[in-house]
Amino acid sequence: MTIARQLATIDRLCSEAFPAEPGRSDVGTGGPGYHLAELATSGDFWEDDGTGREETEEQYEADRDGLTERLTGRWGSPQRFSLASVLERSADGEEIPEPWGTLSAHVPDLHLWKEGRHGRWVALGVSQWDKELPFQLMALVTDIDPP
Repeated sequence: MTIARQLATIDRLCSEAFPAEPGRSDVGTGGPGYHLAELATSGDFWEDDGTGREETEEQYEADRDGLTERLTGRWGSPQRFSLASVLERSADGEEIPEPWGTLSAHVPDLHLWKEGRHGRWVALGVSQWDKELPFQLMALVTDIDPP
């Protein structure tokens, strides 16, 4: 997906109604109060010695940063929001609202804005569920405040 298509996806999700029930969408997943888009997905790393994984992670972070520059032009500088404490609180048994609970399990930090037109939170992050699994450039659009 090109940066223009990624921006168009984010724009669409900012104005689109949220699903009534959790499930898959044409760009990722969604549920009550949120859309979570998979903007780009790498290959798996089953046979990787670590070198390709590191380069891929750097590329996905650079892609996130490039998209961040474009969104900063619209909404100003993002907040840098670590999900580490959210993950820790979840592990300690605290009930974390979705999508934040699940997101904290595979995205360490986010670039976060409050989009003005619809009043929704918009976040970008790089996801990886496990070292053998692909990286993903993720965009979150939600009206659920960060925990």
